[in-house]
Amino acid sequence: MKHTPMISAEFEDYLKQNDMTLGQFAEYSGVHQRTLSNWITQHRPVSVQQLDRITLAMGLPEGYFYDLYIENYIIERSPNMRRIEPLLYRCAELDKLDAIRRMVGAIMDKLLYSPRLFDIAEGLFAQGQHAAALLLYESVAEGEKYQHSERLAVCQYRIFTIQIGDDHSRNLWASSIFEAFVERLDEIDQLDALKDLANVYRSLRKWDKVEEAARKMRGKAEIQYNLQHQEKRKPQDNEKRTRGPLFGYTAYADLLCASVCEARGDYQQALQYTWAYADLDWVIETDEDTQHWIGLFQNWAEGNTYVYKLLSGDISVLNDYAEYIAATTNEADKELVTKLLNIMYAANRYQLDVNDVLRRLKTKIDFFVQQNPSADMYTHQVVPEQATRFKYELAKYYLNRGNYPYGFEYLLDVLSKSLVNNKESFFMRCIKLFEQFKQFADVNSYVKYESLVSEGQKERLFYY
Repeated sequence: MKHTPMISAEFEDYLKQNDMTLGQFAEYSGVHQRTLSNWITQHRPVSVQQLDRITLAMGLPEGYFYDLYIENYIIERSPNMRRIEPLLYRCAELDKLDAIRRMVGAIMDKLLYSPRLFDIAEGLFAQGQHAAALLLYESVAEGEKYQHSERLAVCQYRIFTIQIGDDHSRNLWASSIFEAFVERLDEIDQLDALKDLANVYRSLRKWDKVEEAARKMRGKAEIQYNLQHQEKRKPQDNEKRTRGPLFGYTAYADLLCASVCEARGDYQQALQYTWAYADLDWVIETDEDTQHWIGLFQNWAEGNTYVYKLLSGDISVLNDYAEYIAATTNEADKELVTKLLNIMYAANRYQLDVNDVLRRLKTKIDFFVQQNPSADMYTHQVVPEQATRFKYELAKYYLNRGNYPYGFEYLLDVLSKSLVNNKESFFMRCIKLFEQFKQFADVNSYVKYESLVSEGQKERLFYY
């Protein structure tokens, strides 16, 4: 059997090499001399905080002894959460993910550690240490995979949230796995989970899935809202709450259903859903936050009413819609890209000249094109997907109107992002559009195009 060196032995060698007494080191490091003596002579483990002080005093990098500490005091001894928990947090801070894997692997053969590891994962998740939290959630989920527990469902929800990113294929895979766990969540958590799931499916343009999640969310939201306003019901101090106002989940479900109808070309039904989330007279609350959200939904409804009329062929509302965009949105408005996309859809469908609109909104366009998405699922998934579609429609518009420098600039940007995001269908659409106008491409555009197509072949996004 391979002998594992002891940290205390390395420490003793350090004292000899530097001709230091235990008392001198204790004074220098701030670790009590008796603690150091018991560590050396009786092999009593020091705490992680004390180990950090010892490491610093020895002039070594942070976390230098963590691997040995795991071997000496966690793997080779009975697990002690008083030592493991602070070490997990410190490893997360120092991005020592392999060390976390070793610790978790050493203790997760016993389910009794699952609750505490789950709590630590929640703490790390709240701190934004998502990579470290993911390891714990995955470990707890694996250990409890045969348990029909809410904790397992929450683990899967967190795993889903952390894994959603720019790769559309991976997002679809993560969504399909998590979907089976939604019903196991607490009734309140189900609303946020369904909203997040719907927004990811919306970014993937899986409209049947969007509609399914929206209808479930609407039904559950109505039940919870009615329960909340039952007579003689007393709210609990520790009562779980949704991320947004409860009535908003019903309204947002109608907004999602309207987007599904829009994608299917059923603009009249989309209008029916839009009028539904515009009419919120049934909402009982009258506080400032409620009025704010009601105002948002009514604002969205006004804009989308223009949209569905415009897309159905009523081009008389184009200028009104452009005025609405200019008056009601600023550059940071996450709905701006969707509004601009609607104009480009209509322009390309009905061969409209929207140069004046694009010039008027140029500052807003330039701003949002450069922005990074924020953390919520809608802004992280739907907005970038809509931005990509906007650029594609913009490229198509400029190419059809002979403005080739702008057209190819936007088209190649979309082609590049489709490659990064593993979006095969969009990649092929870009190729088809480029091939249609390639005779007008300059040398630089053509070289970049050939390079991206070659990369797409390597990634197997398409074949000749």
